[in-house]
Amino acid sequence: MTSQNTQNIYTADKFQNAEQLWFWFLYSKSVQNGFARNRGTSMRRVCEVLDVETLITKLYLSGELTDAQLDVMKRFGNRRRAPHQYIWAENRAAALWDSAMKTLNNAAAARGWIE
Repeated sequence: MTSQNTQNIYTADKFQNAEQLWFWFLYSKSVQNGFARNRGTSMRRVCEVLDVETLITKLYLSGELTDAQLDVMKRFGNRRRAPHQYIWAENRAAALWDSAMKTLNNAAAARGWIE
């Protein structure tokens, strides 16, 4: 095996944005808890599930994420989609989602998890 191939095996994929990180985190938690089945298509990531959980906890305890933001993140994360700003019933949730994703994006990018 060449050194180039060896490097490709051990490289971990970064996330494109905070939404991708969040949806990966929720899916991975559901697999860990036995609520979903791993389909065998997982790729190596730059962080572990526990790392993301710790980051979210730190952001919450520091006041950077609010209860309302976490509620929206969980509710729409379980639906596997972001709230839509042009749907009247989801307008407020979309604003909370956007601000939460900006906070998560900045924190994850500082750790090198996002491209």
